Formats: sequence, structure tokens, C-alpha cells
Amino acid sequence: MQAFLNTAIKAARDAAGVVMRYSRRVHQLDVRSKSRNELVTQVDVMAEELIVANIRERYPDHAILGEEGGQQGHGDIVWIIDPLDGTTNYLSGFPMFAVSIGVQVKGRMEVGVVYDPNREELFTALRGGGAMLDDRKLRMDPKKSLEGALIGTGFPYRMNDKWMEQYLNQFRAVMQVAGDVRRPGSAALDLCYLAAGRLDGFWEFGLQPWDIAAGSLIVREAGGIISSITDDGDFMETGNLIAGPLKLHGELEKLLKEHL
Repeated sequence: MQAFLNTAIKAARDAAGVVMRYSRRVHQLDVRSKSRNELVTQVDVMAEELIVANIRERYPDHAILGEEGGQQGHGDIVWIIDPLDGTTNYLSGFPMFAVSIGVQVKGRMEVGVVYDPNREELFTALRGGGAMLDDRKLRMDPKKSLEGALIGTGFPYRMNDKWMEQYLNQFRAVMQVAGDVRRPGSAALDLCYLAAGRLDGFWEFGLQPWDIAAGSLIVREAGGIISSITDDGDFMETGNLIAGPLKLHGELEKLLKEHL
């Protein structure tokens, strides 16, 4: 898996180079809407093409699931990529976006890489090998409690009609217990910040596999728990997830499900 990790790191850095090259002239980009409140630019496409080229050069037979290119190929090994997680932030000059690459083998996440080009921070994980921020090992506090915690979240913009009422009830309930709530706008980085202890917990509805594939492994390898808020499948299938260290995850799960 180390070879997969090395490829993912190089691909993420190459894609980030394109992303940052255009970051000061976003007004020149062609922007289209994939759906309500979901934007894509040629930077997303170019960055994904670079990632795919890196993968194809070394592993031409592997399958790829990308946000912009969809499913390419089939097999036991699937690279799950988001070339620019946080496109809306990117277009607004809000420096919270990242490149996310995960490798899934026979349905299980084995490699995770999230690169933040603004802070030049590299989050990585190998299943069973732990999670890292650059050269620092990440480990979450299993005894952390919900009371007074800083919780990350994201509004369910892809599925507003289905989940917004429940989400707002949950938001109110969390605010009454937790120290505060943050909504930065990049699920990949939210999960990495959780693993690094910058957030204490996280929940969101309606995410896609490429939003969370790499970050979910980084959380787990940092000692966190991640699960589905709803009971209709695994979090990678539902996109409705709760994440946090052991004690806080249990408290947050109980509270959210009481207001679902």
C-alpha cells in the first residue's frame, strides 16, 4: 500500500499546483452549475485529469471514481478522488479547500490522502498504519466529551428538502450542549481537522463518496469512530455521517438521533 500512498501524494500535489495557479484569477474561470449550490470549473476538471493521469501511468487497470469524471473501469481496486473539495470556497477566495484521494480495495479503504494547498498541509493514512499530518502522528482523545466541544458540520445543500428540517433541529440541540459549531465548507478538511484535534466532532447529511473516502480513513486511523446518522446503510452509501472520538461520538450520535 505504500506505493499507492506515494502515487496518491504525488497526484494530490500535482493537482494542487493547478488549483493554486488559478486561485488569483478565478474571475476568469468558466463556472457551471451541476445542481443547486453545486459548482464546477475547468480547474476541477484539469485537476482531476492530472490525478487520473498519475494513476493511469502506474496502475492502468485500476478503477477510478471521480467527482467530475464519474466511474471509470471496474475491479477490486478503486481510486476515489475529489480534485477540489470546496469549489464554492475556492471561487469566493475563502481558503478552505483541498485535494482528496482515497484507495479502496475490495470495498475497504486502505489509503487516504488530503492535501491543503493553502497551508501546505498533507494529511495521510494507511489502514493499520496510523494517520499523519506531514511528519506528525495524529491521535484523538477517546475521553473527549460533547460538553464544551467544538463541532464541525455542513448544511445538507444537496438534499435540502429531505433533511433540512431535521438538520436544523439537530443544529439547535448541538448548540445547546457543545461549546460552538463551525461550518467551513470542505468535508475532506473537516474530517482531517477532526483527526488533528482542531475539531472535536463532526456531522453532515448528503455527502458523496469522494467527499469522505480519504478523510474517513484518516479519522479512523487517528482513533476516531465514523458511522451513519441514518439506519439505511453504511455512511459511505448514505453520505449521512457522524464522526468523533469514542465518548463524544456516542454522545453526539444519541443526541442527533433523538432529533432526527
